[in-house]
Amino acid sequence: MSELHKFIFEGLPVRGMLVRLTDSWQEVLRRREKAKDAFPEPVRHLMGEMAAAATLMQANIKFNGALILQIFGDGPVKLAVAEVQPDLAFRATAKVVGELSEDATLKDMLNVHGKGRCAITLDPKDKLPGQQPYQGVVPLHGDHREPLQKLSEVLEHYMLQSEQLDTKLILAANDQVAAGLLIQRLPVEGSGNLGSRNEDEIGVNESYNRIAHLAATLTNEELLTLDADTVLHRLFWEETLRRFEPLVGADGPRFSCSCSRERVGSMLKSLGQDEIDGIVVEQGRVEIACDFCGTKYHFDAVDVGELFTPVNNQAPGSSGLH
Repeated sequence: MSELHKFIFEGLPVRGMLVRLTDSWQEVLRRREKAKDAFPEPVRHLMGEMAAAATLMQANIKFNGALILQIFGDGPVKLAVAEVQPDLAFRATAKVVGELSEDATLKDMLNVHGKGRCAITLDPKDKLPGQQPYQGVVPLHGDHREPLQKLSEVLEHYMLQSEQLDTKLILAANDQVAAGLLIQRLPVEGSGNLGSRNEDEIGVNESYNRIAHLAATLTNEELLTLDADTVLHRLFWEETLRRFEPLVGADGPRFSCSCSRERVGSMLKSLGQDEIDGIVVEQGRVEIACDFCGTKYHFDAVDVGELFTPVNNQAPGSSGLH
């Protein structure tokens, strides 16, 4: 099953997490294939890396709301999204409008003319009146305008800018596994956290630099094929790790989509009855497919009539369910 492992390095200001999405990631791809809407291979693997990265980030901040990782730009992939809930339920999708080569890079897909962006949105579950989701946006290039070729580099840059914390990310995905390793320098605690101490530590903490260097030796093949115990032992056998109980099954990362017939119906109502009636006249019914899971929802003339009829005026037994 898919699993998330958390650990800290005893006596050092460094923590880490390792995620392996297996059955849950395969379910995402299976649903797209079943809907006859499979993505090209480079897009599938980017989505897998995004799902792994978003899971790591959600687990890292323990946020009571959805963490939404988006990349959008000016290439054949207009948008790629991974969303993770507080209970680590995730979903992912993309919008592809052009042709891609089999070896397309992040730049080829989303940053052809340098306009690509990465956004991370934190959307609280219990919003206060007027409260808006928090969003941070960074370009898909480094400090010297050089295009970043890996999602991991983009997110490392984001963490450095937004949190002033050194972060090392290793991400990889294929059609069976989406996996990621995160190593992060912990902020200074107590009185040492006052002023600019955290920022002064960027790039110079010897313990973090040593462990990040070890993490960087992990290959994509090792991350995708080796189990968590083997990966952590192979990388950090000279370090003292304190590992926490793995999160698996109902407590771990898993695929889940929040779409529903009721939500689709609400969306159709927002478009107005004239427009929806026009579609029914032209096509016989309205068909909406969820971008995340591929589930298709159909509304015929009777269903549409019920949508725009007040509940107290509907005939007994009307449910709109099929």
